[in-house]
Amino acid sequence: MFLPYMPDVARCELSLRELNQMWQLIESSAKMNCPAEARLLLPAMVATRTGFAHLEQALIANLVQEKVNQVLANLGTQARYAIDILVRNLFERTADVGFLATDADLCTFVADFADDSDHDHHRASLDAARRRLAAYRDKYTVYDEILLLDTGGRVLVQADMTTPVAHSLDPLLAATLAADGYVETFRATDLRPAKSRALVYSHRMRDPRSGAVVGVLCLCFNFEQEMDAIFSAYRDPSHRANMLLLDADNRVVSSADPLWIPAGVQVPVNTQGAGGAARPLLFGGREYLVQTFGCNDYQGYPGPTGWKAQLMVPLDLAFRDSGADVIEGADAQLVQGLLSHAQAFSPPLHELMTAVTRTTRTIGRIVWNGKVTSHGDGNGNRLNTILDQISGTGARSDALFSRSIRDLYQTVLAASISQAELTAQLLVDMLDRNLYERANDCRWWALTAQLRRGLAEGGDDDAIKTVLAHINRLYTVYARLFVYDRQGRIVAATGAGPLPCTHVDADTLGRVCALRSELDHHVERFAPSALYGGAPTFIYHAAIRHPEQAANVVGGIGVVFDAGPELANMLHSGVAGRSNMHAYFITPERQVLASTNAAHPPGATLALPATQLAALLAAADRNGRSSGALMMEHDGQYVIAACSRAAGYREFRLGAGVEQPVLALLLESFGPVRDARELAALGAQAVQVEPMDGAEAAGTGTGTDYAIFHAGGALMALPARTVQEAVPFARVQRAPGNHRARVGMLDVAPGGGSKQFVWVFDLALLATGRAAVITDNSQVMLVTFGAGAIGLLVDDLHSVQQFSDDALTASPMGAGAQALAPRLIMANGGHLLIEEIDLERLALRLRT
Repeated sequence: MFLPYMPDVARCELSLRELNQMWQLIESSAKMNCPAEARLLLPAMVATRTGFAHLEQALIANLVQEKVNQVLANLGTQARYAIDILVRNLFERTADVGFLATDADLCTFVADFADDSDHDHHRASLDAARRRLAAYRDKYTVYDEILLLDTGGRVLVQADMTTPVAHSLDPLLAATLAADGYVETFRATDLRPAKSRALVYSHRMRDPRSGAVVGVLCLCFNFEQEMDAIFSAYRDPSHRANMLLLDADNRVVSSADPLWIPAGVQVPVNTQGAGGAARPLLFGGREYLVQTFGCNDYQGYPGPTGWKAQLMVPLDLAFRDSGADVIEGADAQLVQGLLSHAQAFSPPLHELMTAVTRTTRTIGRIVWNGKVTSHGDGNGNRLNTILDQISGTGARSDALFSRSIRDLYQTVLAASISQAELTAQLLVDMLDRNLYERANDCRWWALTAQLRRGLAEGGDDDAIKTVLAHINRLYTVYARLFVYDRQGRIVAATGAGPLPCTHVDADTLGRVCALRSELDHHVERFAPSALYGGAPTFIYHAAIRHPEQAANVVGGIGVVFDAGPELANMLHSGVAGRSNMHAYFITPERQVLASTNAAHPPGATLALPATQLAALLAAADRNGRSSGALMMEHDGQYVIAACSRAAGYREFRLGAGVEQPVLALLLESFGPVRDARELAALGAQAVQVEPMDGAEAAGTGTGTDYAIFHAGGALMALPARTVQEAVPFARVQRAPGNHRARVGMLDVAPGGGSKQFVWVFDLALLATGRAAVITDNSQVMLVTFGAGAIGLLVDDLHSVQQFSDDALTASPMGAGAQALAPRLIMANGGHLLIEEIDLERLALRLRT
């Protein structure tokens, strides 16, 4: 289904098929040219070819599935984040309309407007109301219109005079007058005649003196502008996928590319996530991969009914290369260490790696055993030719599988890196959007007539507290609201428990009183505050000005952000239950503002080296994006780390030095860091070994054949005549005896005779004093030992080579009787030394 759209995988499949044909040719050649010599090898060759055939199917299936999973994961993340951001934004609108509908001056204006006998007063109050609406809209640029209407639908005043409206017949007015709370409307409306549709939040207004319902307030959200911002931030930069907002009937509300998929059309959806979308969906004669996510409640607000975010990518575009190789240029040891934990982050990849390794080791063991058993045999040349063919074809097979596994590994890591970068971007976006609301809230509320008159006239503090309590019920993200006078005395406050202090500090008071206009605010740096129970938080302030003398500051309002749960909610929403991922808000100095990791509470300093943080930010700069991600080691773990700078939202953060710089940091752990010895044991380096005088030895036949292997991190050798065969360590029955190097026993049938048990000993422990690290590569060599045999555990097999006696030299480490390798084999022109194990010394070591 998907393979025709993945040319790289199709090419891999063709190469694997050609290799399978090569294995069949080798089998046929062995049967015809040396049937007697190859009779013991043929069953293993058939099993190996069959194993490669199964691996071919598994590899292709895994490559296809991982590529599909990566696309679906990216689409799903973008869709989930887009709808989450939108719902959080709209929640704030529901609170705004509830607050502004109780503004005493506006409510009085609406109540008094019916009495138009005093035209001069009417004109003055209209101008004042219009200025007031403009002042609110200037602080909240998410609104493109604010209107006040009487109960009959007459528009009394509006903020946007470029599209004048005199009267409305929209049914939302009757619905709003009948409702106790806000009404959310999205469609065409005569309130916004220049727009084909509008998102309106409306709330009825009451006369502050009589309590009678006198009119309706309408806040018109700048919907198209907001959707453009979301599309820009969370749509795939390559624009191969289209991002959509859908309604309850799966019709397009808004499209990132309306020329491709316009608003109003109905599209297929996939609300089941990656598990339910392993098939393409047809739309407009084209097949797509689709991911759809609906609204999650935020602070009890469910979002507009049935709204969903959706990403759609055509199959013919879905699998095109979308970025640089994330492995290329990375530290090889880091990449190998990460890959060693494949079982944790990609079980299919781990299973495939294990199967390929097992098959490759089987081929190596077939060749190694064949070379060992044919040493010194004048009739073994034909078999050696077959063995060389097996070895060469096995190397080609291994190289192809290794390259394909690397591609699979690259796909998995690229998906993790992309997810981490997008999550980091989402987190700072959520933070800035949230703090944007906090900065605007305090400035909105500073305009409240009851607060301004109360402070100017030294009036009833209880009346101020009543206003604050009403606001706090609407805006649940605050732990406390408080109002203070020109001397810094807190005159009223909300919040649980008694007020812990009576005054704001002198520095804060001075900064608030020095604010130049109603558009300015002051925010205290994130730090512990008595007003927040001693915990760290942000506190936003705005100056409250005299109702008739705007230049005269009569006090201020402070809003204590409920930072603990609110910041944690953002972080947990971003990581979405991924247990191996931790998210942090930090300052550039690495102070923690919030964390999903209990080991790093707010106020702590994150133990991340400054060099690593700088490297992450530099990666973001190189990418030309706000987020950067790298593979690295952190706190004893292999991690993918991503970092994003808080860059602002709308006009928020435009004023330098007002807001505290914040970074979002993601750390996704894949497993503990391996030491060098573990990594060496997991994959012994492919060292080429050539005899020092290979041509001469081959020509005269006077050399000695040596079986070469890896043990204890070194290359070692035994004369081939002393070795019977090698078998995988998995056949060993673990049964330690009274010798510290004994690791178990093995049942064997040497020479095809009856089975017998032999003890297996750890050669690395005997030779170096350090126990072997047992891996899937571990092998056991059966070695002739007196009249019987023993097994020697080694890290891996290497090759069988012939060396002349001139290639041997005494080992400087082998002078003592306890040394197991008194001689060294000088290979590769003397640049490579191989330790020759002395079996007599080994026997002595085992007896003692």
